[in-house]
Amino acid sequence: MHEQYQPREIEAAAQSHWDAQKSFEVSEQPGKDTFYCLSMFPYPSGKLHMGHVRNYTIGDVIARYQRMQGKNVLQPMGWDAFGMPAENAAIQNQVAPAKWTYANMAYMKAQFQRLGLAIDWSREITTCKPDYYRWEQWLFTRLYKKGVIYRKNGTVNWDPVDQTVLANEQVIDGRGWRSDALVEKREIPMYYFKITAYADELLESLDELPGWPEQVKTMQRNWIGKSRGMEISFPYDPASIGSEGALKVYTTRPDTLMGATYVAVAAEHPLATLAAQSSPELQAFIDECKRGGVAEADIATQEKKGIATALRVQHPLTGELLPVWVANYVLMTYGEGAVMAVPAHDERDFEFANKYQLPIKAVVRTSAGDETPAPWQDAYGEHGTLINSGDFNGLDFVGAFDAIEAVLQTKGLGQARTQFRLRDWGISRQRYWGCPIPIIHCPSCGDVPVPEDQLPVVLPEDVVPDGAGSPLAKMPEFYECNCPQCGGAAKRETDTMDTFVESSWYYARYASPQYEQGLVDPVAANHWLPVDQYIGGIEHAILHLLYARFFHKLMRDEGLVTSNEPFKNLLTQGMVVADTYYRLQPNGSRQWFNPAEVDIERDAKAKIIGATLNADGLPVIIGGTEKMSKSKNNGVDPQAMIDQYGADTCRLFMMFASPPDLSLEWSDAGVEGANRFLRRVWRLAHSHVSAGLPGTVQMASLNDAQKAVRRAIHLAIKQASIDVGQHHKFNTAIAQVMTLMNVLEKAATASEQDRALLQEGLETVALLLAPITPHICHELWRQLGKQGAIIDAQWPRVDESALVQDNLTLVVQVNGKLRGQIDVPASASREEVEATARANENVVRFTEGLTIRKVIVVPGKLVNIVAN
Repeated sequence: MHEQYQPREIEAAAQSHWDAQKSFEVSEQPGKDTFYCLSMFPYPSGKLHMGHVRNYTIGDVIARYQRMQGKNVLQPMGWDAFGMPAENAAIQNQVAPAKWTYANMAYMKAQFQRLGLAIDWSREITTCKPDYYRWEQWLFTRLYKKGVIYRKNGTVNWDPVDQTVLANEQVIDGRGWRSDALVEKREIPMYYFKITAYADELLESLDELPGWPEQVKTMQRNWIGKSRGMEISFPYDPASIGSEGALKVYTTRPDTLMGATYVAVAAEHPLATLAAQSSPELQAFIDECKRGGVAEADIATQEKKGIATALRVQHPLTGELLPVWVANYVLMTYGEGAVMAVPAHDERDFEFANKYQLPIKAVVRTSAGDETPAPWQDAYGEHGTLINSGDFNGLDFVGAFDAIEAVLQTKGLGQARTQFRLRDWGISRQRYWGCPIPIIHCPSCGDVPVPEDQLPVVLPEDVVPDGAGSPLAKMPEFYECNCPQCGGAAKRETDTMDTFVESSWYYARYASPQYEQGLVDPVAANHWLPVDQYIGGIEHAILHLLYARFFHKLMRDEGLVTSNEPFKNLLTQGMVVADTYYRLQPNGSRQWFNPAEVDIERDAKAKIIGATLNADGLPVIIGGTEKMSKSKNNGVDPQAMIDQYGADTCRLFMMFASPPDLSLEWSDAGVEGANRFLRRVWRLAHSHVSAGLPGTVQMASLNDAQKAVRRAIHLAIKQASIDVGQHHKFNTAIAQVMTLMNVLEKAATASEQDRALLQEGLETVALLLAPITPHICHELWRQLGKQGAIIDAQWPRVDESALVQDNLTLVVQVNGKLRGQIDVPASASREEVEATARANENVVRFTEGLTIRKVIVVPGKLVNIVAN
């Protein structure tokens, strides 16, 4: 055993052993408990960042711990390889996205392997390869034939220069993020998954997930947004509209119907189009609205604008004529694209009505009173007793809901309805680097799914996009084809799928990645699924997790899996944050400096109070801690850390610095501390092994000091088992090992029994640290003379008899102040403990001349003598 801890050699040797033994390749073993541990697969961006390192180390610790419980553990890895970043890099570097993506994957895979992750690489999947997306297309065609996928026009952000649809995040101040062109709202044909058909089940089955954080389940419930409301019809005023009909609105507050003073419609609504025929001003406003974004968040915060029309509708209860406004805060995609405006009790309507001097009529008595003067108060939106509502006065919300519904039903103008905020999932993307949608457009037969024997529709990988529209739409060799039904000339769909589709079912493909007869092998899928532990960032709490849950139910209904949910337990890890430093530039921008470029000054409490740039010695501004990012230049390269300290040090620091669900603040001193601790472990083991390996512990002959050492060993086992196995509190488990190390370093080594105890202690340290720092533990186990690899060893078991104490050391206080300690038999009665405490020489000294009024005994901990 080398005297010095040499992580590079130790880690290379351990990884070579695992590779040679194929230690982490698993197969289905009926009758053996399984554990499927999965971390969200990465996008191959080029290099691992510390967020990756933390996420995958957390998963690896859990997987290795479960293996030590004797389970058959699956921990796979793959690549979420389609998407816009590859296209952008391709445009910038004039290289095909495929070439860029595969090069990144190779580099990142090597980095993963340096971390020592217990991954079954034989199951590696890559979403941009035809052997993967073939089955996505296969499922698409089946669902299309069933009507679960359909095609209709949808409103999108359209960049007229780049000739492409933009995501809401790519619209900045109304302009395309790349072209800077004014973005338009455009109606184009798109494919949709009918996720709304599963809305109720997606909502209700959240109750089947006790292993998910409540925060995530609440976010999903809010996104699905089930609400009970009323569909109300406002009859057209024939004199102004020129035809019979009714404007339909959906509202969750029918109790406020008597307070409606106008109606507002979206720019795309038919009434807006009708009114614009005689108003160039209105048409200009509609065009302006169509140039805005389509994100609800943007619409909620933008300035409320509108234009009145000459059109009128009738109030369904009073017959009063209400004006029709076209407003930019009304979404065509929500309900019927129209709202009944009740300014007194809705904040958006209130803002709009005040801006355009429209009537505001309070019809609910709230905690703010009977009036609703400006400015807006949240109380105005409360439920309450109806006022100014005629026959409905005095009713509460429920009573008003039922009474108003009854009246509207008799008129044929309304009825209760349950509605969801959730919308069907539009998956069409006018981009190149994605899974081709397997549909053929035939002039005679219409939209025809590609037959199964013609799948996959392969995406050509040698294309270098130029950013102006989809390259596929300019490639006759791709889109020209024959109709599979009639054989006539036809055109292949050139849109590709939203990349959320690939990440919605990848977890299932890992169960049988080479299966050629379908999307999954049902036997293998049902052997492993659902995933026992899923790990990933909170930023995926809504869309990815919701779509994966939806896909699982689709696969269940296709007979591919039998479970209802994909992930039993979910752990959302916190961010990795680090200090930031910058200087203000003359133009007002900030120049960010990496922490490695900065010298810092700390106060007595280690708080940073000053910072200067290494290069020039001049001050920089301390920007506080932020998530590690390129934009703030505060990232730390994991590769540099691994090269300097080794993977085990990085893993230990990541797991010790913070519980996994909280943010982790990067600290160079913390990394150095983790490295020092591993060197301590190595040093003690080297000293022990160099003296020769001892025999076994003879339990019957242990003296009190030896019993105390063994108690420390088994206390560490007991607490670490709870921390790792039940709570995933790896930081406190590591603290237990550190406490044990303090005991072992001070323990006697004079006798064979002493050395046997140290052997047991070092074996325990290796076993408890094995999931966290697997390389050093692999070597320690071997040097300690153990047979087989530590990855095949069982997690240590607590010997409860070792925890039984013959004697207890109790703290003694006089009037709450520490005055000494006493040793008493563990079986001593309260009276015996009190008598021993009273006889203690320090107690006698500090109570001399005083009267002892009370003696408080806290069993197993302390005695407090109260005297005056």
